Amino acid sequence: MDVFEAIMNRRSIRQYSGERISDEQVERLLKAAMYAPSAVDKQPWHFIVFRNMETRKRIVEFHPNASMLTEADTVILVCYDENLQHDEGYGPVDCSAATQNILLAAHAMGLGAVWVGIYPRQNRIAATHRLFSLPENIKPFSMISLGYPAEKKFFPKRFKRERIHYEKW
Repeated sequence: MDVFEAIMNRRSIRQYSGERISDEQVERLLKAAMYAPSAVDKQPWHFIVFRNMETRKRIVEFHPNASMLTEADTVILVCYDENLQHDEGYGPVDCSAATQNILLAAHAMGLGAVWVGIYPRQNRIAATHRLFSLPENIKPFSMISLGYPAEKKFFPKRFKRERIHYEKW
């Protein structure tokens, strides 16, 4: 699959077959994440991989859009270290790139995935911080729900020429 195909055909997948994702596949996804661009190449990210059902159920209690976690095989929590980010505000930007890399890599590997947002919702940040006993300088950014897809999504038309401007508005 070439990069354009991956970008244009990737969809958020929330229903999974139950088939197990291997540890090697998870490591490959994390490697893709760590090759994302980051401000001044600071790479402020940290990742927590979890499969524990009790943890996933607890997340669903405080996160209204995370119900698919209970069906996923694996979840990756993407965090940033405030002490490693280039400057204030860069951690979330860098973690966005890492999250997108995981989503695209998962699609290219035949896996289904969906970005579950944490940042910038303070209640989600605080609850996730407590649940995972994160150090004070580590901030949760997103979760990626992963599994083999049990649904197919259509290819929407998203290209909007009217949103392109050249030289000035």
